Amino acid sequence: MDSRTAPAESRTETKTEPETDATAGRAAAHERAARPSDDTDAHPSHDTAARPPLLRELLLVVGLFVVYKIGRQLATGHTAEAFRNADRVWDWERALHLPGEGAVQNALLHSDTLVHIANTYYATVHFPATVAFLVWLYLKRPAHYVWARRVLAAVTGAALAGHLLFPLAPPRLLKAAGLLDTGQVYGPTVYGAHPATDAVANQFAAMPSLHFGWALMVAIGLIAATRSRWRWLWLLHPLVTLLVIVGTANHYWLDAIVAAALLGIALAVIRLPQPTTTAGRVQERADNSVQVMPELVGAGR
Repeated sequence: MDSRTAPAESRTETKTEPETDATAGRAAAHERAARPSDDTDAHPSHDTAARPPLLRELLLVVGLFVVYKIGRQLATGHTAEAFRNADRVWDWERALHLPGEGAVQNALLHSDTLVHIANTYYATVHFPATVAFLVWLYLKRPAHYVWARRVLAAVTGAALAGHLLFPLAPPRLLKAAGLLDTGQVYGPTVYGAHPATDAVANQFAAMPSLHFGWALMVAIGLIAATRSRWRWLWLLHPLVTLLVIVGTANHYWLDAIVAAALLGIALAVIRLPQPTTTAGRVQERADNSVQVMPELVGAGR
């Protein structure tokens, strides 16, 4: 009786041994997959695979900037039309019951220092902040960089078309607005004293405001690319920019509204690519390992 039972028990143990090995194999596979390996990118945003060649990007950005500057200059020479459009925009804002730009300027005029700071902000922060934003994304968040560069290019192209089709004198040049040209009075300013003959900048390209559009994109891009709980403070940049461009009478409220609308359209069309996260890669590796283990166990039977 015992001799007949012993072989049966042995066969039972032998039969269940591969199943135990398979279970242990699956657990080990999960453990190995979940354990970060040396080649696992714990910070996918630092992955250089998505970073485009530096020389190509420099040529592309410089080329876009040159085309934009040339395009703005092509929009000059429409002085009469620019002032007619300014009257229209001023009437539209009153019809929409938007607050007067003069309220913001009056707040600035309480302090000469404050006006000077606002003029300096307008003249010096716009381009450096945007360039610094793109450089940081290129180095730290390459996938976000490509997305942000495309959005900025689309918004700038649309703005250039607007400047060509709708030349607009800023409120500081509109007599009906009764606003002060703070740049000319307090300094510094990037514009010449005679807009019609200004060879450096096109002063009749107020709508849309790229000062505000770019600042808003910088804030949105940094919020999307970072995870700090303080990242929402980046919205102060477009907020301060809005108060500056209106308070210095370089733009109407509608200039900023149109810029925000163009940015919204660009963001809806040009979506931020979803990178493969570390957790996703770990789970995929674990699933693949589990699928392979039963085949290996079956092959050993």
